Amino acid sequence: MAEKKVYERTLEETPTWAVAAVFFVLIAVSVVIEHLIHIIGKWLNNRHKKALFEAVEKVKAELMLLGFISLLLTVLQEPISGICVSKSVANSWHPCTDKLEKDAYSSDNKESRRRLLSFLDSGTASTRRSLATKGYDKCADEGKVAFVSAYGIHQLHIFIFVLAVFHVLYCLFTLALGRTKMKKWKAWENETKTIEYQYYNDPERFRFARDTSFGRRHLNIWSKSSISLWIVCFFRQFLGSVNKIDYHTLRHGFIMAHLAPGSETKFDFQKYISRSLEEDFKDVVGITPILWFIATLFLLTNTHGWFAYLWLPFIPLFIILLVGAKLQVIITKLGLRIQERGDVVKGAPVVQPGDDLFWFGRPRFILFLIHLVLFQNAFQLAFFSWSTYEFALKSCFHKKTEDIAIRISMG
Repeated sequence: MAEKKVYERTLEETPTWAVAAVFFVLIAVSVVIEHLIHIIGKWLNNRHKKALFEAVEKVKAELMLLGFISLLLTVLQEPISGICVSKSVANSWHPCTDKLEKDAYSSDNKESRRRLLSFLDSGTASTRRSLATKGYDKCADEGKVAFVSAYGIHQLHIFIFVLAVFHVLYCLFTLALGRTKMKKWKAWENETKTIEYQYYNDPERFRFARDTSFGRRHLNIWSKSSISLWIVCFFRQFLGSVNKIDYHTLRHGFIMAHLAPGSETKFDFQKYISRSLEEDFKDVVGITPILWFIATLFLLTNTHGWFAYLWLPFIPLFIILLVGAKLQVIITKLGLRIQERGDVVKGAPVVQPGDDLFWFGRPRFILFLIHLVLFQNAFQLAFFSWSTYEFALKSCFHKKTEDIAIRISMG
């Protein structure tokens, strides 16, 4: 049966009340969202949360970027879909093989299949695939295939939006987890104001470095070998990344390096760390050009035969475990530096951090890796949600149950 060329109605053929209703809803929703963001920003500014206020400004910038991308996709949708390529080129690098595509197209439910065929025979099947476009596939008349169909561009449009939303939500969730974890540090901070703590850390008291609480935790046989040091630090991150001894030692080292003498009982290190977390959140909430480029590479990994589900979701897990182990190694090396300066310490041990302890002498490289992990996790969950919405749970993108389980559990 010959296919009919079905055209969608233009605005000339659409009731004015329908156009006005859609226009009003879009404007109303946009104004409400903009007003909510403004209220949140004003509230943070009034509470002197400068870093979080700047994070909200970054979110607004991301929304503006999404709007610009949306505009580009809308304007360039027809020109891009009008680019024709040969069928041999179009049949390369698919998420599925031809056989899998046929299997995915046929439904397990025979009744659903009959309804679908009936829908195709009626000549209206092109309606859904011509969403946001007018006309038909002109490349088919030339015996070719569209570079990217208009409906494919529409689906990509939705995915970019879902990815940005998931990234922001993932960052907010991580910030909430960080704040929850730091609540127990408040008790450690209050302990530094007690007489018992000041007596135990009497600045006139001499001790061997290895006999201090920090020394007993980090100055051991395993800390003398790089291999055993990394092994112990790798497993130690699962038992509590920062304990009370490390917190008190790092606090004392910070105060000795940056504050005047006598600030030990006045300075609130926990609040300082909380503000630092907000500063880091301001950096990771945005999507940089590098991350957009990485997202492009991630899209390529869905090619059939690459088995991306067996290795791609494990990359962020590997990175975050490596970063966790590295931070533990840095804390231990701070203890080793104390011992290198002398076996006897006066008062509490004073750690001296340095950029040389970090990879490439750049502490912010670790922040970039954390940013990358957050983005890749958001990408995995966003891609899973989007593909499930667009193509159902079992599709070319999720051919096996273990694929679904790995993507969700790793995210």
